[in-house]
Amino acid sequence: MTRDSKAAEAAFGELVAVTDLVKHFPVEDSDDVVRAVDGISFDIRAGETLGLVGESGCGKSTVGRCLLRLHEPTSGEVFFEGENITNLPHDKMQALRREMQIIFQDPYASLNPRLSIFSIVSEPLTIHKIGTKADRREKVADLLKKVGLDPDYMHRYPHEFSGGQRQRIGIARALALNPKLIIADEPVSALDVSVQAQVVNLLQDLQAEFGLTYLFISHGLAVVEHISNRVAVMYLGKIVEIADAEELYELPLHPYTKALLSAIPIPDPTQKRERIVLSGDVPTPINPPSGCRFRTRCPIAIGDCANEEPELREIRPGHFAACIRIDGE
Repeated sequence: MTRDSKAAEAAFGELVAVTDLVKHFPVEDSDDVVRAVDGISFDIRAGETLGLVGESGCGKSTVGRCLLRLHEPTSGEVFFEGENITNLPHDKMQALRREMQIIFQDPYASLNPRLSIFSIVSEPLTIHKIGTKADRREKVADLLKKVGLDPDYMHRYPHEFSGGQRQRIGIARALALNPKLIIADEPVSALDVSVQAQVVNLLQDLQAEFGLTYLFISHGLAVVEHISNRVAVMYLGKIVEIADAEELYELPLHPYTKALLSAIPIPDPTQKRERIVLSGDVPTPINPPSGCRFRTRCPIAIGDCANEEPELREIRPGHFAACIRIDGE
C-alpha cells in the first residue's frame, strides 16, 4: 500500500533539488554524443522515497550517479540541503559523501571478492577515518544485525553468500556512515521475487528507523508502487510525468505512463486490463526525435508534437506531465 506523500511533504523540507541536469557521453571516433540525460529538473523531499521508473536505457541510473557525482554532469545544477554541489572540489565532495550513499544493482559485481565482509562494510569508516578498529568491528556487527545477518558473517567472503544476502551486505555498507540520502539503483532487479519482497521490506524498515531519504530507481513498476511516496517517469533522457504514487497509478496522465502501467499483471485471473502496446522501438539517444521524444510511438501524437518540445507542467495539484495533448484542470 502506498504511503501518503502529502504528509511527508508537510513534515519534511527539500533535501535534493536538481535543475536542468544534462549528461552527454561522447561516442568514440565520432562527434556525436549519447544524450543519456537531457535537461531534467526535480526535487527529493527529506524522508520520502522518490521512485524513478522507465524502460532500460532511458537514463535512470545516470541520474542517480550524477546526483552523487560518480558521473560529472555535462551541465545543470544539483543542490543538497541548499548547497550547490555541482562544482565542489574533491576534498569537499568526499566529505559530503558521508551524507549520500548508493546501493548498486548487481550484488555479485558490487562486492570485492578478495575482501572479507568486515573489510567491505567497514571500508567507508576507514576512508573517513572514523573510530578505531575495535569501534569499526562493533559498528559492522551492529550493521549486519540491522540488515538481518549474523554478525559472525563478517569473517566470511562474498562468494559464500546468496544474492539476497549479498545485497543486504551492500545495504549495510551504504548505512555505515549514517547517510541522509541513499540512491537505490535497481537494488532488487537481480534477485528472486520472494527475496525482492524481503529486501524492499528491509529498506522500508531502515527508512523508518534512521529517517532515510531514497531515490529508488527501478523498472519494476509494482515494486515502485509499494515503496514510493512519489514517482517520476523517464523516457529517453526526459522526465515525462511526476506525481504522488497513488495518484499516478490510479490516474496517469501521460500516454507513456499509461502504456507502462497497462503492462503490470493483475494477480487475479478473473480480471483483465486493457493492454496498450506501443509501436516501434525506442529511438536512439544519439539522435532523438524532434519535439516530443515519445511522439514516434505515441498513440495520440499529432503534427505539432514534432515541432514543440513539451514542458513538464502542473496539470493537477502536485501532478506534473509533459504532453501538449493534456489539458489542465
